[in-house]
Amino acid sequence: MKLLLLGGTVFLGKHIAEAALASGHDVTLFHRGIHGTELFPDAEHVLGDRDGGLDALKGRRFDAVIDMSGYLPRVVRQSAEQLAHVASHYTFISSISAYRSFVTLGLTEEAPLAELPADTEENIGEWYGALKARCEDVVRESFPDRRLLIRPGLIVGPDDPSDRFTYWVARLHRDGEVLAPGRPGHPVQVIDVRDLAVWTLAMVERSALGTYNAAGPEHPLTLGEVLAVCQEIGGGSGPITWVSEEFLAGQGVAPWSEMPLFVPESDPDAIGMESVSIARALGAGLRFRPLRETVRDTLAWEGTRPRQLAWRAGISPERERALLAAWHAATPR
Repeated sequence: MKLLLLGGTVFLGKHIAEAALASGHDVTLFHRGIHGTELFPDAEHVLGDRDGGLDALKGRRFDAVIDMSGYLPRVVRQSAEQLAHVASHYTFISSISAYRSFVTLGLTEEAPLAELPADTEENIGEWYGALKARCEDVVRESFPDRRLLIRPGLIVGPDDPSDRFTYWVARLHRDGEVLAPGRPGHPVQVIDVRDLAVWTLAMVERSALGTYNAAGPEHPLTLGEVLAVCQEIGGGSGPITWVSEEFLAGQGVAPWSEMPLFVPESDPDAIGMESVSIARALGAGLRFRPLRETVRDTLAWEGTRPRQLAWRAGISPERERALLAAWHAATPR
């Protein structure tokens, strides 16, 4: 299969490219040349910019396109319209953030999507979900009956640039008392980037159509279970202290960013964020490796990162110690 990857050098794109090459596909990576130019010498690297710089793709035909780097509808439209007549199939990697709200448990693919206000600036940080939803619309317009839309939840594992899972893997590798948010039974959904990559490629290989949530795993998972496995694999000896979400809010600790994998259960708009239905994807063959394997491999990868890199999620050891001291002072044993 002649496969075009829009992206293909960072995180999910990197793992899809790896899986595609291992399967013997003819892979073309279209990217700006900022990251990963040394990767995949067996693939063709075509340099260009999705925003106004697609000329290098003119005159080429592909069996399938996988778009992993589309965030702005205007930019996605450029590639989708140019490729509509030269590609047989288009896969767009969206996000569960595209849903309008999470007030309902077990959201399915038919749930309403976020709406993008008129005259909205292209602020991905503020309008990420609504922009993804509009990008989906653009793909539907250009590939009305030849498109696959995948909405992942939190993607984790080796090469994760967000640190939202890696923070806990690294933290439970260190000794010392660990601050954990909320309660051990807090629901969590994560998907290993390699499982998502392999399944996405399999779907593309059979020209699958439609829309699929890709969160996971297939059974209910809790934050307590995640931290226990992280501690088991990492070997950290400190006790895990669970502090209330009310305390964290009072201390100005931001959920999800400073406390990764945690969304306050008191937020009615977010109650379903960690319980999205993946029944359709499971029926289409999505499978998950053991959590222990994801944690083990993430820890091994984390050990190779330059120590000077700043963490993008989590709290510093100093902040953690101060919060724990305040918690213990407010809740004497």
